[in-house]
Amino acid sequence: MKSFRKELWFEVPKRRQLLNITPQVEAALRESGIQEGLCLVNAMHISASVFINDDESGLHQDFEVWLEKLAPEKPYSQYKHNGAEDNADAHLKRTIMGREVVVAVTKGELDFGPWEQIFYGEFDGLRRKRALIKIIGE
Repeated sequence: MKSFRKELWFEVPKRRQLLNITPQVEAALRESGIQEGLCLVNAMHISASVFINDDESGLHQDFEVWLEKLAPEKPYSQYKHNGAEDNADAHLKRTIMGREVVVAVTKGELDFGPWEQIFYGEFDGLRRKRALIKIIGE
């Protein structure tokens, strides 16, 4: 069995943003040479997320509104975590959206259902962060 590891680095220019990283993950899969196996993609920061969904702008706006209702950014004073930092809401948003995805690899391709894409969700941006791609198989 082969194993392949690659990091994707991001510098999101605002506090929150969803990035479609499917092309970068597909490129890593091609680079790995693995034809059959599993591909794990996970956020390496506790205020960011990796998840699978549809790449549709209305849905992305719905995520933003929904997440703000569940874990509003302000007032910062509503969270005990906030003190030296002001990102408690980002930690909660990450918990809701998830840490990682695992996608089957079949015939050298990510084995998605219709409309599925991989997203990096940044909830406390304005600094350099990363996601890990780990592919195992033959």
